[in-house]
Amino acid sequence: MSTRLLVAGVGNIFLADDAFGPEVIRALDRRPLPPEVRVRDFGIRGMDLAYELLDGYDTAVLVDASVRGHEPGTLSLIEPELPDGSAGGPVPEAHGMDPAKVLALATHLGDEPLPRVLVLACEPELRLRGDEDIAPGISATVRDAIERAVAALHVVVPVLLADPAATPPLSRPEESTGPCAAGLPRLVAEGAEDR
Repeated sequence: MSTRLLVAGVGNIFLADDAFGPEVIRALDRRPLPPEVRVRDFGIRGMDLAYELLDGYDTAVLVDASVRGHEPGTLSLIEPELPDGSAGGPVPEAHGMDPAKVLALATHLGDEPLPRVLVLACEPELRLRGDEDIAPGISATVRDAIERAVAALHVVVPVLLADPAATPPLSRPEESTGPCAAGLPRLVAEGAEDR
């Protein structure tokens, strides 16, 4: 049986550098991944992504802008802790595109375990200020990271197709962290925005 792999762009194209994920997916149109990989831009449709994660994938790579405290444009490959679904409590939020909340929602909706999830994250330079509702346009720094992200996916994806448990490193100056070293729950605790 062949490995099932999802590459999912997430982010809001109207919120400055949050458009990184969708822009990487658009760039993959010019330099496609192998045909057996499902490549899709989910934008801010968190419910759609939650259901897609329940469709029998071995691995999912989410491509997203994420504040991690690095220089703008830095790429990171991280593996977040997945929710175990055993905790009772309120139903996870069904709207928005906070990746941690989407993973919690997918866990809540499905009976099967989630696929392994990796996040190819880019440190944003431009973010909304509190008084802005919309900020179209991506910074030059993050725009430059789009092609590096495409190149990184062309390295990461073949490794994951061969072995879904592998964690391929990124090349310097990018980083690749170990499992859970910089998981999404920490990002939420530090104030990541719903997207």
